[in-house]
Amino acid sequence: MTAERAFWCVVPAAGHGRRFGSEVPKQYMPLAGQPLILRTLERLAAHPRIAGLMVVLAEGDSAWVGIDSMDGKPVRTAIGGDERAHSVLAGVRALPDTVTADDFVLVHDAARPCVRASDIEQLVVRVTQADGGLLGAPLRDTLKRADAHGCSTGTEPREGRWRAFTPQMFRRGALDRALAQALADGVAITDEAMAMERAGVTPLLVEGSEDNLKITTRADLALAEFLLPRTR
Repeated sequence: MTAERAFWCVVPAAGHGRRFGSEVPKQYMPLAGQPLILRTLERLAAHPRIAGLMVVLAEGDSAWVGIDSMDGKPVRTAIGGDERAHSVLAGVRALPDTVTADDFVLVHDAARPCVRASDIEQLVVRVTQADGGLLGAPLRDTLKRADAHGCSTGTEPREGRWRAFTPQMFRRGALDRALAQALADGVAITDEAMAMERAGVTPLLVEGSEDNLKITTRADLALAEFLLPRTR
């Protein structure tokens, strides 16, 4: 890996993780002795391509650990909103003025602590030669379509279909405009690439490791604890 130009990373962490089934937001659940969000931030801050971290918190978040630096990198915070797009947009707009509209920024889920350094490197190298992109993996399982009763009614083609991961990486100004437009249009945006696709961009899909899992359930948390030391 080279220590070439580094980029800020926005980490949305304003969600409550209701599917996780805990009174404590999942980003603060313990993972290998530390809150999950700290494990994710540690993984990001350790990478030479990351210049700083912008963590987006819920209004009134009393569980935030209050750090302002990690591994020599600045850690800043912003207040997010009800939906992911609100939070990411708030984080993008709170970035330092030194990050210009043409500079790339990364967005990474707070609940993905096992992202590999080599995948971040590959993403940055390839996306800086494109209009933006994201980590992901081609869909390999058979895909079924279900009815309202949970019964399979057909098999969907998997060719050309990918699972979307993070980080995702786009220019600050373009991402700001795309997110703002999607919110103005009342469109539910599930990731940054979706907002950019609506704006006419075709993000580059960069294949990453399948173990870059997003923690959604308690079983995921246990798996992440196993994977964490094995995915450096």
